[in-house]
Amino acid sequence: MSRPRPPSDPETWPIPCTRCRGHHEIAAHWPDGPVCRYCYQAAKRTTGTCACGHTGVLPGRHDGRPACRACAGIALNLDCRTCGAEAELHSGGQCWACVLAATVDRLLNNPHNQQMHPSLAPVATALKAMTRPNSGLTWLNQPHVTAFLTDLATTATITHETLDALPATRTRDYVRALLVAHGALPPRDKNLARFTAWSQDAIQCLPAGEHREALRRFVRWHQARRMTTTDGETTQGTFLTAKQTTTVAIDFLTWLTHRDTSLSRLTQADLDAWQSGGPTTRERADRFLRWATTTQLVDPRLRLHPHRRGTATRLPHTDQTRALARAVDHEELGPRDRLAAILVLVLAQQVDDVVGLTWDQVTIDDERVTITVGAHPVELPPPLDQPLRHLVTDPGHDRTAAHPNSPWIFRGNSPGQHLDASHLRRRLKTVCAPRAARLGTLEELTKLSPIPVLAEILGYHPSTIERHATNAASTYARYIAARQ
Repeated sequence: MSRPRPPSDPETWPIPCTRCRGHHEIAAHWPDGPVCRYCYQAAKRTTGTCACGHTGVLPGRHDGRPACRACAGIALNLDCRTCGAEAELHSGGQCWACVLAATVDRLLNNPHNQQMHPSLAPVATALKAMTRPNSGLTWLNQPHVTAFLTDLATTATITHETLDALPATRTRDYVRALLVAHGALPPRDKNLARFTAWSQDAIQCLPAGEHREALRRFVRWHQARRMTTTDGETTQGTFLTAKQTTTVAIDFLTWLTHRDTSLSRLTQADLDAWQSGGPTTRERADRFLRWATTTQLVDPRLRLHPHRRGTATRLPHTDQTRALARAVDHEELGPRDRLAAILVLVLAQQVDDVVGLTWDQVTIDDERVTITVGAHPVELPPPLDQPLRHLVTDPGHDRTAAHPNSPWIFRGNSPGQHLDASHLRRRLKTVCAPRAARLGTLEELTKLSPIPVLAEILGYHPSTIERHATNAASTYARYIAARQ
């Protein structure tokens, strides 16, 4: 993001800029008048086709329209001495793209033999091809990025295991994602790898002995195996659930350690004391308890009292309507956030499913826009279709090397990955609470459509829709209507 322009200062700069009319430092006097340094930079970055037919940089003005140097009578050096292209120059008479290419080669070539590791070549090509080379240079010139890539260039073999051995930083994760996105490394389950690395450290929170060994077995033979058998890549929600479950298990075993109680001597009184002495999240220990029962570590008669379902907050219908109006007309929200809010408020979609939507689930033509979230496409009438129409023409994130041919509608900051669900939830809170909005919409929809049809269209299991219909008392209402 460019730095905001300071306020106009007529006392310091009495001569106004002929283009913005603001009082700023004058950088050049061109045929159309004095030009401030902000308009001067903007002029060098203005591209298009001049009235004379010249295509390239259009820094001048002719009859109120952008014009090339020849038509505007401007003497300005915009010719790169390396590639000969007409473009804004960075330094040494070179354009930004040439400086970026030289920087990429300097960082990714092994300084000992001036050769680039084959695994780094696809990433180097993608970085050099960026349509916004200034973004690439800004990233590469950060000291921690420069240091990381310089060290990586001297690595004999570049694998996931090699990267795992490096310090865990955001730069390491971003470079790994770039390598995967451009085929230099094979894809792997990112969230499963994150959980494995995290759990290895978390297990050490318990003192050596029976409880640590039980936790280690639980993580390896239950948590990790359960995540591995998940269809496709482990979702962010599955990762967070496994992490919370393991954390609660650690708290529970720590509590038992302080009471000098082993799992084999655990009683129902111990469980009741544990559950009543803390927040409702202690119920998560039930997963560890069920596994411990299966492996005969505890008495199979022991139980934790489950939390009563159906008590979550629902957004009332009137509030849903107001939230939808804000989502459609909210000028400060980007098209992706507006689309996400519409999918939650209209189609009762979970945010974890929204971020995983791809462009092959969308059909757009002049007459209508449809999106498939279940078994059948659903039409989004105007004005609900506007965010998708905007995104198909300007998807964003396409000027860097992070998303080559990305299928994701909700592209994330990490290369090749979709937006993080928790990040989207935080952004949607400016419109509504996503979970309350989704549950409220589900209950309203169950009053309007048969349960099997609704489940098929929205991509829910029929029993889930039936439960929401019961909460909304719509099942009983249909029964009374049929009797009458």
